[in-house]
Amino acid sequence: MKLVFATHNLNKFKEVQSLLPSNIELVSLTDIGCHDDIPETADTIEANALLKVAYVKDNYGLDCFADDTGLEVNSLNNAPGVHSARYAGPDANAQSNMNKLLDSMRDTQDRSARFKTVIALSYKGEDILFEGICKGAILSQQRGVKGFGYDPIFLPDGKKQTFAEMSLQEKSTIGHRGKAMQKLITHFL
Repeated sequence: MKLVFATHNLNKFKEVQSLLPSNIELVSLTDIGCHDDIPETADTIEANALLKVAYVKDNYGLDCFADDTGLEVNSLNNAPGVHSARYAGPDANAQSNMNKLLDSMRDTQDRSARFKTVIALSYKGEDILFEGICKGAILSQQRGVKGFGYDPIFLPDGKKQTFAEMSLQEKSTIGHRGKAMQKLITHFL
């Protein structure tokens, strides 16, 4: 079975590919000849994931899935949330996003947060959503060099390592994207 993962993010692609059973061949947007940057203009994580699958379905006619992820910080009223990738502005990168978040939380005692991933699957004319949540806390300093995004400052509940200090396999087992992917995989079993 071949399935399109609507992403250009190589880190996300590798993380998801490592979770799939061998009978599912994963292809990226680049693999199908899509070099467009699909707009993520919705107000929710769920709606952004649905926008991406609709774009692939409408323009390429292929079954696919897409994810959108947000970091929701309790003391910031769940910000950055749907704006996580561009928290520090339209040209933001991971470092500038982390710097803005840490600066916003400088005097905050409540460091609780959660990563939320929603996967939208468009398959045989039906759209289905799968959600994964990983609760944790925002550290005051970065730790680790693995992973991407906010991984160096996110410490999952009950763990001593940030996502950026974990192996891809460990992160995928306990992480938000891995949890949502397990629900997607179970859907096909």
